[in-house]
Amino acid sequence: MTRSRVLFSLIGTVLVFAALPPAKADPRAVIELFTSQGCSSCPAADQLLAELHADRSLIPLSLPIDYWDYLGWKDTLAIPGHSARQRAYSQVRGDREIYTPQVVVNGIVQAIGSDQAGIENAVAQSRNYPSTLSVPLEVKVADGRVSVTLPARHRTEAGGAGGEVWLCALSGSVSVGIARGENRGRTITYTNVVRRWVKLGNWSGKSENFTVPIDAIKFDGVDAIAVILQGGSFEKPGAIMGASLASLD
Repeated sequence: MTRSRVLFSLIGTVLVFAALPPAKADPRAVIELFTSQGCSSCPAADQLLAELHADRSLIPLSLPIDYWDYLGWKDTLAIPGHSARQRAYSQVRGDREIYTPQVVVNGIVQAIGSDQAGIENAVAQSRNYPSTLSVPLEVKVADGRVSVTLPARHRTEAGGAGGEVWLCALSGSVSVGIARGENRGRTITYTNVVRRWVKLGNWSGKSENFTVPIDAIKFDGVDAIAVILQGGSFEKPGAIMGASLASLD
């Protein structure tokens, strides 16, 4: 599904962003799938994301968008901030390509969300950038709080720039029965649905520590968190420089 011109709304420092079991300490790629319950091309991509979830070197995330809601079915998981994020990625890349199902790998390379070979190629391409997943993050969940530690790094070691640190509240598996629109009559299961993003702060290469009470991020259906260090800003997102997952259960 494509749409050349769509108006998107920003939601400030809190996005509503999915659940994962713990992955490898050194992830190979963060895969963001922009999907919609109103898109007939999306179920194949949703299924592929569930299959990619089995690879613990990958961090697959579902980001439901809202710009197809006018077609007859309002996406029950969509967040306006996801649509804004997808548009921002397209502007940074310079191709202005916005469609569903679309995958963005490590914040840099895009691919069709149902094309497994294309996604693997995008992963390989993204690893050519020196800053990609170059900063190890330590995330601990204990004593009613989430603690995030970022190490000190020279700018040259981290690709020459700092970034923003985001904590994402995640729901691991959400099944939705769709009553209208292009997927009418289908029940689709979404993997690692991003429910909320909370900005923890900025990172400029110095050692940093952040702490968040679990009660502030855990609500109905949320069972894990992802922490992402990303270059650039919300308006101009760059390469994902670090990422980690942790269960809240």
